[in-house]
Amino acid sequence: MDFNAYQKALPAQLRGSECPFGAEEFDHRLARVRDRMAVEDMDALLLTDPSDIFYLTGYSTFEVSVHVALLITGSTMLLQVPSIEMGPAMVTTRVTSVHGYRWEGIGEVLSPLIDVLNGSADIVGIDAWHGSLRQGVLEGLKARLSSVRFIDSGGLVKKLRIVKSAGEIEFLRESARITGEGLKAAAAAVRPGLTDNDIAAVGARALLEAGSEFMSMQPIVTTGRRSSIIHTNHKRYRIEQGEPVFLEFGSAWQRYTAPMMQTVVAGTPTREMRRVFDGCRRIVDALLAAVKPGVAFDSAAQAAEKALASLADTVFFSGVFGYTVGAQFPPSWVEGSGFIARGGNTEFSSGMVFHLPICLRVPGQWGIGCSETILVTGSGAEPITANPWTLDQSSVNASR
Repeated sequence: MDFNAYQKALPAQLRGSECPFGAEEFDHRLARVRDRMAVEDMDALLLTDPSDIFYLTGYSTFEVSVHVALLITGSTMLLQVPSIEMGPAMVTTRVTSVHGYRWEGIGEVLSPLIDVLNGSADIVGIDAWHGSLRQGVLEGLKARLSSVRFIDSGGLVKKLRIVKSAGEIEFLRESARITGEGLKAAAAAVRPGLTDNDIAAVGARALLEAGSEFMSMQPIVTTGRRSSIIHTNHKRYRIEQGEPVFLEFGSAWQRYTAPMMQTVVAGTPTREMRRVFDGCRRIVDALLAAVKPGVAFDSAAQAAEKALASLADTVFFSGVFGYTVGAQFPPSWVEGSGFIARGGNTEFSSGMVFHLPICLRVPGQWGIGCSETILVTGSGAEPITANPWTLDQSSVNASR
């Protein structure tokens, strides 16, 4: 049978059986999107970011390299997936109108979208800055809908996603718990003579055994000099006596990820390692004190910069003191709806969730990273991860 017959043949009881939220929550989200569309004079919204589509439908898959689209108008919603994704579309969503196209026939995606837009939409919002929007799709639509204007939606859905519902926060707390289990196991396994791959394997096993789904990023483990180079990962390098081993894990629970960084020294930390580690703690503490509803992101970043000041000429730091997390897919767990950095004029609100990725790297020597994922509450910032805040192997083992 082809994918259309497959769609019809799947038992009715499987429809939406793996949808992570009830219909009421999705209805509420969709209503808010349509309200925002009306305010911004958009007749339709074309979404291609897998996490935005998940937010509005529950659609989930590990195959995120293919074209998938969600087209929303004031009265209709069309989910478009390739033939190989018809099963996930049926099981994870309750969307009534699901259209498939042949996996090998990307050109077939245009006609169903044109049928909805032709004559019913003058202005269509798109996410012009997201890599999931294929140029061929957009140019094909423009060529055949010459009277339609395509405009950047300005991250319309992400502006709504930045404040989490009670259900989302529950999922993030569960991810934080599992992330902690993976880090405990990995940190306790650190010892000279093993490789970064050995530690990553221990951590990955613990994450999966604790219940993690496929993760938006693999467990990150680096040691020694390689830990001083941002965005490297395990590559069969041997852990030497006295080296810091940098760990950054993020489990996935119903696609929600609460990441955490931890660093453990394979031996006795040096005085300089402790000084940099203390700097990490000082920065996180400054953020925990500064993050409150009504405070601008820029204000929190300035407080963190003051805490970093004594190390600023010695270490490399990315400049981003926090980024929003929520439901994501590979290749990243970064939600992209907000960043704690200089110049950010958005204000914190209750229900926002941030990872504070504080990693300070001494170029060519080593890096120390220790972080928390935090929830913004009415009274301030609450860590939902539980970093042990120690470099010492003995302390890590004692906590198990």
